[in-house]
Formats: sequence, structure tokens, C-alpha cells
Amino acid sequence: MENLELLSQAYWQPFKQIGLTHSFFNVNQETIINTWVVLAVLLVVGIIAHTAITRTSGIARYIACDLIKSMRTMTTQTLGFFNHGHFSFVTALLVYIIICNCLSLFPGLQEPTKDINTTLALGLLSFCYVQWYAIATHGLIAYIKDYFAPFFLMLPLNVIGKIATIVSISFRLFGNIFGGATITHMYFSLLYGSTLLQIAALFSGLNLLMQLFFGLFEGCIQAFVFAMLTLTYLATAITQEQD
Repeated sequence: MENLELLSQAYWQPFKQIGLTHSFFNVNQETIINTWVVLAVLLVVGIIAHTAITRTSGIARYIACDLIKSMRTMTTQTLGFFNHGHFSFVTALLVYIIICNCLSLFPGLQEPTKDINTTLALGLLSFCYVQWYAIATHGLIAYIKDYFAPFFLMLPLNVIGKIATIVSISFRLFGNIFGGATITHMYFSLLYGSTLLQIAALFSGLNLLMQLFFGLFEGCIQAFVFAMLTLTYLATAITQEQD
């Protein structure tokens, strides 16, 4: 019973007063709190980066400029041209997801991206952005006609193919982050019952290795994959229309 009570306390029911008590309307309070922490960190990072860039020298300025140059190069090589809007969108996605994925490195915090709702929202955002610019590139009529190519019977498959991109990009990020969080939790749960194992893991550096691999390395890799997939989908949509 205690476990069930703790589980129920992990969710808010903002619409309970008007009778909407279905689990669909529940809000995961851990995800909300951690997301706001990510936004606060993102604001601080933005201020630090802006301050570093305005300086004439310094390590921070060099790192910030080098990262911007790398993202600019990646955007240009993938799209075939440079667009400041696309560059800004993909860079913002990358930085946001990196901070989300690495949040568990701080005690008491968890990755918002281990919640399928967060990754699905990011996938929908990426999908809508790509479709919007696909329509802006060639017009609504040509965009709709593309669903009937090469002949009208392909409409269902083309629609499924578009929707599949949302599922693919969302579940890939969710699966990897959730899997890493689960493995890390199981590892520390195993150590919890033995003081000897805790001391051995601490001094051997295994704890640090687990945190760095699943928290930092995998988090950065998955953020980069998400950003690259978004950029690739965008490049494909624009190229198809220009052809």
C-alpha cells in the first residue's frame, strides 16, 4: 500500500476538480520539476555563452565559438547551404537535449527525457518544423501531391512513413535514456545492500565510470543523433521539393 501511495504522489491531477481523473490527464511532477531545472540551466548557459562571446579572448570564448562553428559547418554540409533559422533550431534542440540527458549527474535530479512524453513532444516539434518548411519550400498543393507519389494507392504508406519518423526519433531517444537510467538504478541498488561493495565501487572508480558513460557520454551521443536526424529529415524534405 505504501508503494502505491508513493506512486500516486508522483503525479498531479490538475483537472481533478472538474471530473477529469483519467490517467491521461495526470502530470508527472518529477518530469515537470526536472524540465524547469533544465530551463534554468539553459538560461544560465546562454548567459555564460553570450558573455564569453562578447569578450575578446579567453578559454570560454574559444569553446563557445568552436561549438558554434562546428554546428554551423554541420548544418551547411547537411543542407547544402547555410540557413540561420535552421541552424538556430537544431542547435537549440541539441543543447536542450544534452542538458536533459545529463541532468542525472546532479544529485536528486533525473533526466526529463526518460519520460516518453518529453521525447514524444520533442519528436512532434521536430516533425512539425520539418513539415512546415517542406510546405514553405514548395507550397501546400505540391506538398499534398507528394503523398500520392508515385501513384495514389501509395497514400496510406506515405502517411504511415511520415508518422513513423515521429515514432522513430522519439522512441530512440526515450529507449536509450530510459535504458541507461534503469541500468544505473539497478547498479546502485545492487551496491546499496553491501557496505563493502560500495567502498570497492567508489575507490575503483566504477561509480564514476557508470555515471560518465550513461549520464554524459550516452547523453551527448543521443542528443547529437536526435539533432542530426532532424537535420537529415529537413534536408530530405527540402531537396525533394527542389528536385
